[in-house]
Amino acid sequence: MFPCGPGSPGGDRMAGAGTEEPAPLGEQAVAVGPLPAPLLPPPPPPGADAAPPLSPSRSPRYAGSPSPTPAAARAGEPWPAGALKSSAAPAQGKPSQPSPPRRRAGPDGGVGASLGGPGARLFGWLRERSLGRGVFVDPARDNFRTMTNLYGSIHPADSVYLSTRTHGAVFNLEYSPDGSVLTVACEQTEVLLFDPISSKHIKTLSEAHEDCVNNIRFLDNRLFATCSDDTTIALWDLRKLNNKVCTLHGHTSWVKNIEYDTNTRLLVTSGFDGNVIIWDTNRCTEDGCPHKKFFHTRFLMRMRLTPDCSKMLISTSSGYLLILHDLDLTKSLEVGSYPILRARRTTSSSGVSPRNSLEVLTPKVPGERDRGNCITSLQLHPKGWATLLRCSSNTDDQEWTCVYEFQEGAPVRPVSPRCSLRLTHYIEEANVGRGYIKELCFSPDGRMVSSPHGYGIRLLGFDKQCSELIDCLPKEASPLRVIRSLYSHNDVVLTTKFSPTHCQIASGCLSGRVSLYQPKF
Repeated sequence: MFPCGPGSPGGDRMAGAGTEEPAPLGEQAVAVGPLPAPLLPPPPPPGADAAPPLSPSRSPRYAGSPSPTPAAARAGEPWPAGALKSSAAPAQGKPSQPSPPRRRAGPDGGVGASLGGPGARLFGWLRERSLGRGVFVDPARDNFRTMTNLYGSIHPADSVYLSTRTHGAVFNLEYSPDGSVLTVACEQTEVLLFDPISSKHIKTLSEAHEDCVNNIRFLDNRLFATCSDDTTIALWDLRKLNNKVCTLHGHTSWVKNIEYDTNTRLLVTSGFDGNVIIWDTNRCTEDGCPHKKFFHTRFLMRMRLTPDCSKMLISTSSGYLLILHDLDLTKSLEVGSYPILRARRTTSSSGVSPRNSLEVLTPKVPGERDRGNCITSLQLHPKGWATLLRCSSNTDDQEWTCVYEFQEGAPVRPVSPRCSLRLTHYIEEANVGRGYIKELCFSPDGRMVSSPHGYGIRLLGFDKQCSELIDCLPKEASPLRVIRSLYSHNDVVLTTKFSPTHCQIASGCLSGRVSLYQPKF
């Protein structure tokens, strides 16, 4: 899926010590006669020191510009003063020897790009654009790079504690899209709202649900949804927090996570009843929203949508990862067992996978030969390049954080439309807080991972420079690099989250404390 990094080696060595190659056009020495009198510099006045002629690199007119070609000179463009010696000397004495070719490394290091010139610059611009880079394509890229460097300078002493008193464990943290509000899902039926900039408490929704709150999801800067073990989903408006917008009923067991399709404005929820339910928020009333069951499978743990909503990923407690390709949320899939799921992986007679084509995978996890793990946490790269899993072993004695890149392409086998995931990075986690799900996350630019680790969090990178994933894809799976470890809790950390707009990380622990990490200036 990802374009390769450096291509063919840039720059060719000369064939032999005694051979010489003719210089490329535009670099050969050309004999030019004396320039017309009006173009020559005036002589210095008597008694004054003669100033040396300006070199092309210091001439104000030609600063930062390439040397003009002979064709340009013949067209009437004056040559820089410093170029007179190199151009006029061959006409007065013996002919000059051709200079060896000068090559400049292109953006991909290839021979074609190493010649430099407008073609290489255009190639480099197109390549950066294809990768989603550049000032006009991704103007926030440099800002994210700066923020990534700041994350690496954070120390545990920079943490700020938010008082949650006796609200129970912190199960989930979520920032509003503009970063102005931090919401906290608590074990004891409550939702807390903080101002992450001033660290001040805004409001407590004391009876948000009748059981513990599991997940929070913002639909926009003012509307957000919460789900609970009381089998319901609640919609809230930041402008009117005294009452819910509405309560949604449809699940028959604990509701564990919420997704939202911004294009169709469809809310997608999943729970331990194995159901994935679609809610049409376009027709929402005080009594709820129209809904339908989209998908069902056993042992469902987490469900996520890719950023472009083209795929749905579902993790299970039995170690399977289900991927629905070419997602169409308007069509329901009544499927209930893995043999039927695998039967649906076949392609159509035309060779094109149908909408909602299903792939069943058993992700490879280091250290597990049988690979029968429980996938407890599931996250997606903000650009849709990869998925992030937190897995625990069958015996619950090991935990791993793993990154898998998406691979698009032709079917590997006729019975399988794709082979989508490849393990690229991994790291073993601290095996503490057994029985609790630890929610990890990507940074807004996807360069770093924040993962709960014992009584703190670890900031992980794909390499020591915190490069983007596509710039450091290994041929074989390699360990994630620990950029910074932050330990400031007195209990097991269960969840962590990056701010979408500020250089800030939040973490929540089993005893109900929330910590904010940010650099001090």
